[in-house]
Amino acid sequence: MTHLILVRHGESIWHQENRYAGSSDIGLTPRGYRDAELLADWARTARLDALWVSSLSRTQETARPVARVTGLEPHIDARLRELGFGQGEGRTRAEMEQLFPEALKVFTIDPVAHPLPGGEDPRAATERGVACLHDIAEMHPEGRVLVVTHSTLLRLALCQLIGLPLAQYRNVFPIVYNCTLTEINLTGKQASLLMFNAPMFQQTGGETTP
Repeated sequence: MTHLILVRHGESIWHQENRYAGSSDIGLTPRGYRDAELLADWARTARLDALWVSSLSRTQETARPVARVTGLEPHIDARLRELGFGQGEGRTRAEMEQLFPEALKVFTIDPVAHPLPGGEDPRAATERGVACLHDIAEMHPEGRVLVVTHSTLLRLALCQLIGLPLAQYRNVFPIVYNCTLTEINLTGKQASLLMFNAPMFQQTGGETTP
């Protein structure tokens, strides 16, 4: 059994305006860097065996203080990157309402069946993310691994792992706060959700989208 602690990166530059970041490589705000230091404070005594990070800079910047205090070398894996939101990236919901209102309407109803224009298929993103988590578990049996990733990918992966419809990810898991802790156990193909959004340190706020 492998313990995976899944963490959304610290606050990003587009977070404050609630802009969809997706696969865009957006850095952290000063608050985001404080988020990362708080995560490192937790990690110092968390008995971690490994550190895995997505290929986007906001996750790597979040993981850097953890690597410093634990001595763990980050494993960077592009499969942990955020879902791509196509024409929605860099835009707010209000801006999308002006540009492609019908596409936004059906996306709001079912974001899996109707991705934003030019966006990544959420089912494909889920498969790559879950495959990565299973690979991590195989590489670290009986280990305790911190995985720094992204809000939408994290929620989609949780739904897949515990047998919930992917289209319900925003209803079942409406918010993932920056740098709070979600822990799962993986044993083969079996997953158990132990905690979600746990406020192990100060919550920093988060949006309900995408």
